[in-house]
Amino acid sequence: MIFWRFVGAVLACALLLLVPARAQEGTQQPGTQQPGAQHPGRNVVMSKCFQCHTDAMFRDQRQDRRGWEAAIHRMIGRGGLWTADEIKLMADYLGSEFGPKVSTQTPSTQTPAAQAR
Repeated sequence: MIFWRFVGAVLACALLLLVPARAQEGTQQPGTQQPGAQHPGRNVVMSKCFQCHTDAMFRDQRQDRRGWEAAIHRMIGRGGLWTADEIKLMADYLGSEFGPKVSTQTPSTQTPAAQAR
């Protein structure tokens, strides 16, 4: 009898911890971005790419999404460790913010390092 009370208490605590965590998740639809919100790939680029590279690499290369994805895969060949989701996020971000058709005069294309200052 004591065992079942203990199991019930543990399950109740787990449920109480799970409900607030689910409530904090955004109601934003996948693939949409709120105005003024940062691209989710920006944080991945900041944490992964700036370990070895400076912001000049992003400003100077100006590749499309496929070009950035190829560059990321070259880095994997040199020892970079990223998941498929991280690769997609980074390539999407770099292609949209540092692509060949993006004007270099717009504030949204400011490099991640410059935005952090």
